[in-house]
Amino acid sequence: MKIGIFTVLYNDRPLDKTLEYVSSLGYEAVELACWKGSNHIDIDQVTTGGASEIRSIIAKYGVQISALSNHLESQLILGPLDESTDIWFKGTPKEKVEYGISRMKKTIDAAQTLNVPVVCGFTGVPEWGKWYNFPPTNEEIWNNYFKIFKERWLPILDYAGDHGIKIAFETHPMELNYNLDTAKALVEAAGGHKALGFNYDPSHFIWQHMSPVAFIYELHDRIFHVHAKDVEVVHYTADKTGVLAYGPWNRVARPVRFRTVGWGQVPWRNVITALLETGYNYVLSVEHEDPCFSRDSGVEQALFFLKPLVRVEPPEVKPWW
Repeated sequence: MKIGIFTVLYNDRPLDKTLEYVSSLGYEAVELACWKGSNHIDIDQVTTGGASEIRSIIAKYGVQISALSNHLESQLILGPLDESTDIWFKGTPKEKVEYGISRMKKTIDAAQTLNVPVVCGFTGVPEWGKWYNFPPTNEEIWNNYFKIFKERWLPILDYAGDHGIKIAFETHPMELNYNLDTAKALVEAAGGHKALGFNYDPSHFIWQHMSPVAFIYELHDRIFHVHAKDVEVVHYTADKTGVLAYGPWNRVARPVRFRTVGWGQVPWRNVITALLETGYNYVLSVEHEDPCFSRDSGVEQALFFLKPLVRVEPPEVKPWW
């Protein structure tokens, strides 16, 4: 298992300088954001003959690309399709959907060109609040979202499969798949499509009071990529406001806040054991969103914490399942 990093937090630096820094620390892989506005990769250029430049920079620093990520533009395929997503593309709902689909297909094309096996993203959801079954009609509305998912995403999954690429959806609040049940429902809605899997991030389970290990054992064959991010429930404020509190992510003592790996409540030894036990041997991609540490300090701390944990080797005996 290798330790990588999601380089989007260094988007203010060119890719060359970013790779120079993270590789000097000991990171072995990078996950590259490829939505418009990314300074690390332009998928329009990659798919029109510009892939050699990316390849040479990657080779220069001896790292690999673990995944191309298009979390923002993929969101437009299901939504929300109101003014909240105008920051990524401004248009009618139909235009937003069409734009999201075209950008996701181009991301797949870029991944194939660069020999990157995984594309990470979000499913999107028309209106996430409908998960709560009140008014009672919300249950029917929510279930219908899975039909919309099938209609819009199945052709993209087919496209990915035809190009040898896997799509890893992040299980995340504000998405159609936000917990174990909805992740399973996503697989079912797509008819068990082989290109459909998950970008596993344990932090999103902890703050919803779910076991991060249960997801691994239940859906291990669908985990195509892993985000290494920690989370902390700050009980001083959570006891008063609950874990669904609103407001900026970086405010002091926010009820739930993301942390650098090792500084939160994710049981990393249990998580990594479950990943090894079920056959995951790819990349742990550090995603730094800790409001308490600077980005350099955060990525250094994460690597320091994870390195001893990934040096273990799984047994040669295969699991019973």
